[in-house]
Amino acid sequence: MSVSNDIAIQNAAYLDGYRISILFNNGKNKIVDFSPFVTNNNKAALSKYKILSNFKKFEIGEGNIVWGKNWDLIFPVYELYQGKIKN
Repeated sequence: MSVSNDIAIQNAAYLDGYRISILFNNGKNKIVDFSPFVTNNNKAALSKYKILSNFKKFEIGEGNIVWGKNWDLIFPVYELYQGKIKN
């Protein structure tokens, strides 16, 4: 499936664990489980997102879901649109 360059995240809602429901600007909704990435990531700078209270502090910025003041954590929109992310 090809994803147009104008696909963007419109809204996102925390569900449980490391799962987030993401609404795209074309009306499509995907539930993405970030747990494989978050729990298997060994980068010290990202370890704070293993703590759920920190993981829940995401925002929508420029059509993407981001974490941290300096966008510490961000994923390609096309991966999120497919409902999965690479570890």
